[in-house]
Amino acid sequence: MRLDGRDIKLLMALQAEGRITNQKLADRVALSPSACLERVRRLEAAGLISGYGARVSLDKVLSTSTIFVEVTLKSHEAADFDRFERSIREAPEVVECHAIGGGIDYLLKVVAGDIAHYQSIMERLLTAGIGIGQYFTYVVTKPVKTAAPYPLDTLIDRARSQPA
Repeated sequence: MRLDGRDIKLLMALQAEGRITNQKLADRVALSPSACLERVRRLEAAGLISGYGARVSLDKVLSTSTIFVEVTLKSHEAADFDRFERSIREAPEVVECHAIGGGIDYLLKVVAGDIAHYQSIMERLLTAGIGIGQYFTYVVTKPVKTAAPYPLDTLIDRARSQPA
């Protein structure tokens, strides 16, 4: 799907403020409300907008620990990766999991009640037989920047300026 400047502005505005009214969104991108709504529906139908949600200030709800975990699997067959990924998708405390290159296989972001809770999560994963060979733990001492919107305008401008 080819995006124009207004589509990019719509996506950026919705990332920053998902509950914005259609009227305010239309004003922000210089469209009529009906044209704006039509574009948003087109972006949703094309899968460019995958959902809407609220960002919860977890620290105001309860005390937690955030931990990043580097994971290396024992074996590197396709079935090993599938088994690990299936199990991680079912672990609610693992809020992000990324397959990465460069010496380790996965980077996990885990949110636990405290370090003891984190250790019980890791023990559960280790005894589940999902192929974890090694893991390294990094406890977050202070979040500096979290859940920032994607810099769509910068990324798209850069992609368009690259030679084909």
